[in-house]
Amino acid sequence: MKAFVIDRYGSKSVVHAGEMPEPELRDDDVLVQIHAASVNPLDLKIRSGALKLVLPYRLPLILGNDLAGVVVRVGARVRRFKPGDEVYARPAQERIGAFAEYIAVREDALALKPKTLNMDDAASIPLVGLTGWQALVEKANLKKGQKVLIHAGSGGVGTFAIQLAKQLGAHVATTTSAANRDWVKRLGADVVIDYKQTDFDTMLHNYDVVLDTQGGATLMKSVRVLKRGGRLISISGPPDPDFARASGASWFIRLAMGMLSYRIRKLARQHHVNYAFLFMRADGEQLRSIAELIDAGVIRPVVDRIFPFSATPDALDYVETGRAKGKVVVKVNT
Repeated sequence: MKAFVIDRYGSKSVVHAGEMPEPELRDDDVLVQIHAASVNPLDLKIRSGALKLVLPYRLPLILGNDLAGVVVRVGARVRRFKPGDEVYARPAQERIGAFAEYIAVREDALALKPKTLNMDDAASIPLVGLTGWQALVEKANLKKGQKVLIHAGSGGVGTFAIQLAKQLGAHVATTTSAANRDWVKRLGADVVIDYKQTDFDTMLHNYDVVLDTQGGATLMKSVRVLKRGGRLISISGPPDPDFARASGASWFIRLAMGMLSYRIRKLARQHHVNYAFLFMRADGEQLRSIAELIDAGVIRPVVDRIFPFSATPDALDYVETGRAKGKVVVKVNT
């Protein structure tokens, strides 16, 4: 099958088209013909090797972390899906490979795609949808009337998380550029801060939750926004010891993660708030809940550009510029 592969870690030049064997189907797997896949900053981190200590992939590796497509074949123990079903998924982290014609996905990571979406739009949802759900619903337990700051509201995670937070009844603030102000307002943001002109930590106070997608100085300043007992959840900050233990990392990796996150954890303790790192996991049940919200018209996908499969490296390059509003999609099978 045709796929986009890396044989070594590096910059844009390492991604190339190649022929790869069709994936083997385990008893609890579903073989999906991929119609569309989306591009995420996670693909860029994997490509560069930035995550190789945490995610020690065997090369060559097919990139791609979420998809929509049609079921071709199911394993002997699969009960919820049948050939012809239209599905979407974020495959388990150790079994990525959506920039390809086919992928084998474990049954519990898969869900029927939202009925109201085409394949391109459906492919844009799984990774950002699960990230938003696991941050705001699972970790933060965000409630009606609480206040949440979502950084980078015009990005893939931000556009989904704003809509989800409003559905949960929260008061939503976000950071973005002035050009995107009205647009993120339409998504549901109550307060929009132009990060180029204003320091958000001087404007916002007594927030219950911050969802950080930026890391670095933004992560550190976010502590000051929270009220006592508030929650700072980051997908870009340093992994914490809880994540290291949950991922089954070796003692050396656990020690390294503890050292990397020591500064932010210490600052959080000083401000009497809680810091947690989130590395989103595959979850078909949560995707089913998300599909219900989409089909009810509560959440809509935000797709910036769609690239043909042959231009997958160009799609990665475009995401790397940081200019995308919402998601970038690769149309694999027309």
